[in-house]
Amino acid sequence: MATPLTSPLYGDLAITKSREDALVKWPSPSANQYTIHLEHPEFTALCPRSGYPDFGTIVVDYCPQQWVVELKAFKLFINSFRNDRISHEDVTNQIADRLWNELSPRGIRVIGDFTRRGGVKTVITVKKGDWQNFDPYQSNPL
Repeated sequence: MATPLTSPLYGDLAITKSREDALVKWPSPSANQYTIHLEHPEFTALCPRSGYPDFGTIVVDYCPQQWVVELKAFKLFINSFRNDRISHEDVTNQIADRLWNELSPRGIRVIGDFTRRGGVKTVITVKKGDWQNFDPYQSNPL
């Protein structure tokens, strides 16, 4: 039997805080040009028109200069959209802009690969800086 919540859970608090605070990051361990590839296959948000849940995978490739994002901070930030009514296009751009502004990488590519809805597949790609050397992306067929 489910019990009603009387106060926010620690996970809810951490997710909310991730939207308000700067991302946790640390210095890049090398001056070499290298690529970091991140995938978050459990993205959820709400359709701004219907309120129905949207699901997808958020893929980030970036070449750090000075900073590397901490993985838990990245996960919490991506999870912070779960109750937002936001379009695929807007959320992918918001993620790219925040990572670009806080990490200042050489280049970044953020891909929102969203699960089919009504038979329509949506993949949004945002690129900034020097992104030409990233490996080609293969979309999730779902």
